[in-house]
Amino acid sequence: MVRIDIKRKDMYRKAKKLGLSHPLVVSVSQELDQLLNRYQEKYNNQNLNSLKNRLVS
Repeated sequence: MVRIDIKRKDMYRKAKKLGLSHPLVVSVSQELDQLLNRYQEKYNNQNLNSLKNRLVS
């Protein structure tokens, strides 16, 4: 979550300075998307495993 927050703030700063469609802003946005996707995948897998464990018990 810390890395996501740092990347998001970086993106906002660049967007404010350079504009939303600037290639650097787009690049940082894509990096943020990747971090968010990894976080969501991990969170979903943890919830799925927890649910499976409860059903087996």
